Amino acid sequence: MRRRALLLGGLVLGAGAGLLRAPALAQPGGDWPNQPIRLVVPFPPGAANDNLGRAIADQLSPRLKQPVVVENRAGAGGSVGSELVAHATPDGYTLLLGHIGTLAVNPAIYPRLPYDPVRDFAPVAMIASLPNVVVVNPKQPFGDVQALVAYARANPGKLRYCSAGNGSAGHIAMLAFLQATDTKMEHVPYRGLAQGMNDLVAGYVDLTLGGAPTVMPLVRDGLLRALAVTSANRVASLPELPTVAETVAPGFDVQPWYGIAAPRNTPAPIVERLNREINEVLRSPAVINRLEQEGAHPDPMTPDAFGSFIRTEVPRWGKLIRDAGVTAD
Repeated sequence: MRRRALLLGGLVLGAGAGLLRAPALAQPGGDWPNQPIRLVVPFPPGAANDNLGRAIADQLSPRLKQPVVVENRAGAGGSVGSELVAHATPDGYTLLLGHIGTLAVNPAIYPRLPYDPVRDFAPVAMIASLPNVVVVNPKQPFGDVQALVAYARANPGKLRYCSAGNGSAGHIAMLAFLQATDTKMEHVPYRGLAQGMNDLVAGYVDLTLGGAPTVMPLVRDGLLRALAVTSANRVASLPELPTVAETVAPGFDVQPWYGIAAPRNTPAPIVERLNREINEVLRSPAVINRLEQEGAHPDPMTPDAFGSFIRTEVPRWGKLIRDAGVTAD
């Protein structure tokens, strides 16, 4: 009887110890990741978002010991892919490569946006900022951005600028430029910037604000002329270009930005692990070099800091868009 009691007691103690250990084993994300992760890029392949997403995925996969697969889900200014992630299971296996448009601008552009960038996402990590370059058709008589602004002020509405569409990052940056320089120009939106760039080279439109990877090859070939960058400081890879701030609009600093978000309620340990790994990736020479080739610079943040940044960006761009009367149509 005594032996039986000891055996039963041992079983109870063992079960009790198992119960005590269970919460630690069951912590959310404790065995994460144990399957491939998809990184949704809400734009077509080849865009700046896609290039940055693949740069991060390539370096993140070996750190997480699972494939990080880029999945392009384009449409409605990035809203299609963003909605997919917002409504995905919050388990850390579906992430969004978001940017200034999808996480800050779209609420003011689309009155029935199927997600809320603040409410429906868990901010994970800021990746990078990418200054735009002011470029003009070289047949125009503008040798610098000061001459461009002087002409625009003397001829309101005569110059035509192209963008990848209403509410695109280039369009929003241009609205900020027009406001800061007190100028008026005609907006010519395209469905994607490729056709717009073709028309800019052909002279059907006069200028645009575009990312360095898109516009600088055309500048080097003599098909466009670069006048300035939109960041507060000069870009290391384009040191010859002045900033808008130092030439025509003191304090001007408009840079499209990119970051990773997860569905709301993704467990905090997973978010923290992702943030830690992504920030390490952003310090790697391979990614720094790739970002520099894109004209971008890494901008690591904590999840809380990135969330606070998004919350300030939404009203900032919302006011600009409403004041300009911009809609998705």
